[in-house]
Amino acid sequence: MAGKVVSVSLGSSRRDDRVEATFLGKAFEISRVGMDGDIDRAEKMIRELDGKVAAIGLGGIDINLVAKGERYVLRDGLRLKEAARVTPVVDGGGLKDTLEREAVRHLAARVTPPLLGPPTPVLMVCALDRFGMAEALVEAGCPVVFGDLIFTMGMSYPIRSLEELAGLAKRLLPEMAKLPFNLLYPTGKEQEKPSDDRFSAYFQEATVVAGDYHYIRKYLPPEITGKTILTQTITAADVEDLRRRGAAWLVTTTPALGGRSYATNVMEALLVAILGKQPEEIAADDYFFLLRQLGFVPRIEKLN
Repeated sequence: MAGKVVSVSLGSSRRDDRVEATFLGKAFEISRVGMDGDIDRAEKMIRELDGKVAAIGLGGIDINLVAKGERYVLRDGLRLKEAARVTPVVDGGGLKDTLEREAVRHLAARVTPPLLGPPTPVLMVCALDRFGMAEALVEAGCPVVFGDLIFTMGMSYPIRSLEELAGLAKRLLPEMAKLPFNLLYPTGKEQEKPSDDRFSAYFQEATVVAGDYHYIRKYLPPEITGKTILTQTITAADVEDLRRRGAAWLVTTTPALGGRSYATNVMEALLVAILGKQPEEIAADDYFFLLRQLGFVPRIEKLN
């Protein structure tokens, strides 16, 4: 069905939602369906949707991780992508490399006072799943701690440069990419557990906490007074939780639709549906041009 976009997510079904919206004069139905961590069920649903919807987003999982031009294919992500033979399937990577770069530049240069820039300390919970944002933060002059080993492997080892991150990725990711994805990322009911604050010192040292919201929430300290959260996949309940913890600002890289900010995979699936092309036919300039036409800018909300 033209105009229908579905995100099949390994995340909790409690976060499911559906919204109707019009873009460039065309009506779309956008929905998110959580599989509660069940990859077999996700694969089955993608097969059922194939050829019946305009585009499919993969939520709660990546197809690729990227570092300094090197691309590492994740076994489980590729399995889900290949479950569809007709309908394009995306994981948000195209927007992470375009929209999220622009969001950082917007915060550094077009917001008064700037929310980013030297010497604003940033904690980026995981950079390998959104390397475009990581590069843009460094280009903005921010001292950044990359928490990839901290938050994916539970190691209290902060990475402080993109070069070190890329070197570690080259050594570790070829084998890690073969692991079941739920060992690397909170899926299903893991997204509903109370936060684990054992790494709270890294949050307290930062002014801005950036990256995937499920990683952020999993380790979020009870008090984050004065912090700016730069993320996506935010529901109204998430906003209230951040407000209670004392966050000063919420910035989402994707715009709000129906009261929530959807994940990049959802929005990339929407753009693919608008363009009517396969993802491999779409260049970064195509995304930039369409984003300008749509007027997508970060959602910026003062919480406290």
